[in-house]
Amino acid sequence: MKLFLLLPFICCYSIADAQCRSGVSSGTFNVLHYGARANGFSDDSKAFMAAWKAACAASGNVKLHIPRRKYLVGPVKFDGPCRNVHSITVYMQVEGYLKASTDLSKYVEGDDWIQFGHVDKLTLTGGGTFDGQGAVSWPFNKCPRKKNCRVLPTSIKFLATADTVVRRVKSLNSKFFHVAVVGCKRFHGSNIRIHAPSNSPNTDGIHIERSSDVTICNSVIATGDDCISIGQGNVHVRISRITCGPGHGISVGSLGRYRDEGDVRGLVVRDSTISGTTNGIRIKTWQNSPGSSSATNMTFKNISMKGVANPIIIDQMYCPYVSCPSQAPSRVKISDIFFRDIRGTSATPVAVTLKCSRGAPCRNVNLHNVHLRYTGGAAATAECWNVKARYSGIQMPAPCH
Repeated sequence: MKLFLLLPFICCYSIADAQCRSGVSSGTFNVLHYGARANGFSDDSKAFMAAWKAACAASGNVKLHIPRRKYLVGPVKFDGPCRNVHSITVYMQVEGYLKASTDLSKYVEGDDWIQFGHVDKLTLTGGGTFDGQGAVSWPFNKCPRKKNCRVLPTSIKFLATADTVVRRVKSLNSKFFHVAVVGCKRFHGSNIRIHAPSNSPNTDGIHIERSSDVTICNSVIATGDDCISIGQGNVHVRISRITCGPGHGISVGSLGRYRDEGDVRGLVVRDSTISGTTNGIRIKTWQNSPGSSSATNMTFKNISMKGVANPIIIDQMYCPYVSCPSQAPSRVKISDIFFRDIRGTSATPVAVTLKCSRGAPCRNVNLHNVHLRYTGGAAATAECWNVKARYSGIQMPAPCH
């Protein structure tokens, strides 16, 4: 595992665009040729699905083209596998402006707006926009107040894909998560722009779960929840050059809510700026977790904080609801955590919070060159529970023991 941290940090991956352009015209599937009206108010879902069905069944070089117009779509599932495609990638060129239906009755419970499932070697690009039109649905989201609630549709979901590239796309005003990466291998996202109001509920920018070898870089995320959330069961996630805020920061978790969750290990978050968020870099685990799991080998490096509440926080007593009757400790084991070169300003007097579980105290938590100044004028402070952290280099606030 330590070898992983010593590998060169490579962010962006090039795809041979010439390979995509070299395909004959029969390999390009334009949604307008399959009946899309592209007027922004007629439902073009059937045209999108017809174009995808033809593209996925084709052989050779395949490109699905969505030209620069407005489309009302969804929900739609671009499912594979595309067994006959022999090109380097299944290429989806989205240049248009896609709008989600605001009629929640069209979404079967558990469905998302746009799903890519079991499709390998997919490239999604083109500079287009995915507008979830979430403002109409946000009042129906009860999840911030109720543990058992109906989850609204995620805008773009990648399910059990491999060798996926997403670059130069924009997501606006999702009903729930903007982008979800679930059960994927070798996912590379870059130059992604995400935006929703700071008060939009559960609009996580990019949520990653049960995935391996995920890279997210060079992206701008402003939303109402976590800019990026790393859920359970992830291995080797690399995040760099992210501009985050407003939102809830970059979070690991929440972990430990359900039984039989997978471990999280091998996370690197670096070279990023977090501004005006309610948390900075955070690890959060539920109190009274029904099963045991671990979160280990994580590095947060070269992060700039600008007016961030709770810039560094481990919270193993997480419960977002008004009533949290159980005080049983979290069973998620946190270890081998490194905060290095974290600097900037804190909007709260407590700039560093290490609130670890009394049932499974944190092990090997390291802080090196932390320089966080409280904007209120007084000296910033640190608070610690159930942890003996190791300190080196500059420490502001002063270490707690």
